[in-house]
Amino acid sequence: MEHLQRAVPVLFALDVRKSVAFYQEKFGFDKQGWVDDHYAVIGRDQIELHIAKCNDKIFPENTSCYIHVTDVDGLYAELKKTGVVHPNGPLGNKPWGLREFSALDGEGNLLRFGQKL
Repeated sequence: MEHLQRAVPVLFALDVRKSVAFYQEKFGFDKQGWVDDHYAVIGRDQIELHIAKCNDKIFPENTSCYIHVTDVDGLYAELKKTGVVHPNGPLGNKPWGLREFSALDGEGNLLRFGQKL
């Protein structure tokens, strides 16, 4: 029997509502579940992210998640226009068999997007 079904990243933010707005504007997240000052559930396509309030920027600046995508080149072009691509995370083929890039949200959380080669 398979017990594990899916994983949902929980990222941290000093200002949850501001972070939700950033994801809408810069990352194209267009689905909202719960949103208040302490917690949010947002989504885009088949991805769901949770954002939790924290009181120290050390948490978002040291948190990351990996998101598997289709058409990583198209997503890279889209997100490059919004200015969220990490300066040290350009699109490229990695020796571990993925084509990927990195981006930062407004709080400092690192998101890595990749597709199998």
